[in-house]
Amino acid sequence: MEIKRILWPTDFSGNSEKALPYLQSLTKQYAAQVHVLYVIQEIAHPESWYDNFGAGHIEALIKLSEKSARQQLDQVCQQYMEGCPLYAKHIAVGDPAQEILNFITAKKMDLVVMATRGEKGHFQFGSVCEKVMKNSPVPVITIPIFPDIAA
Repeated sequence: MEIKRILWPTDFSGNSEKALPYLQSLTKQYAAQVHVLYVIQEIAHPESWYDNFGAGHIEALIKLSEKSARQQLDQVCQQYMEGCPLYAKHIAVGDPAQEILNFITAKKMDLVVMATRGEKGHFQFGSVCEKVMKNSPVPVITIPIFPDIAA
């Protein structure tokens, strides 16, 4: 089995970062290229009753989100991945699970490494992780994230 392309979908949360040690180990072991993907959740589809407000404002919010995402991707690469020498950074807009699945196919990923839940996860398995696991055409390594237990 050859692993040349690994996908790490991230939402920039602490939970998502817990997958990094595994990702780094696999990257070194297989000399694989890592694709870091951040998906901007689509805000809304402007309806006709929004008139001129909807489309322009939503587009401006997406552009602002893309700028912020680029900065965060650069920061993650500098902080955790030594500047990302074998890393490619990507941003998509849409439903996170669907965009991850689209990316896997379009970029011919060999493996996905992701945390079982992200920023908004209140359960052991988040819906994005579950959808990716159930529908991915390639293996998905999930890093379990357990809720903190208060004393």
